[in-house]
Amino acid sequence: MKMSSRTLTTMSASTVLLAALALAGCNRNTEQAQAPADSGAGVAQSEQRMEQKVDQAQASAERGMDNAANAVKGAAQDATQATKNAAAEVGDKVGDAMITTTVNAELAKDPKLSALKIDVDTADGKVALRGTAPDSASRERATQLAMAVKGVVSVDNQLTIEPAKS
Repeated sequence: MKMSSRTLTTMSASTVLLAALALAGCNRNTEQAQAPADSGAGVAQSEQRMEQKVDQAQASAERGMDNAANAVKGAAQDATQATKNAAAEVGDKVGDAMITTTVNAELAKDPKLSALKIDVDTADGKVALRGTAPDSASRERATQLAMAVKGVVSVDNQLTIEPAKS
């Protein structure tokens, strides 16, 4: 049996129309059954409820975005501070190493002081001198040489005087 294109189109349209009507009839819930007789008022109430839900969802989304933005901002600030702290710590260690090296070089230039006999330690710009000096004048000169180095805050001179050679 051969059907024309027009017959198929009519049958398809009829089928779709019947299906739509059947679904519309099945989709009634108890809220619609209790709706007021005036369908315009029911539609207005539905629209109002829908707008309230949309507003609530939008407010919730905005709060979520604000919370996320604050969390990211806080994490960025924490990372920035950690980087600054690490850089300062590295800078302090490099600074102390430079001070130690410079003090050793200054001690080595002095004809009476031996850089090999003097141990120089630096922590936070505070220099400690340990070892021996040939005499008290050289011991005091070691303190002066160390204090003259840029970045030195204080000098703890623990040098002892070498016993006189007989």
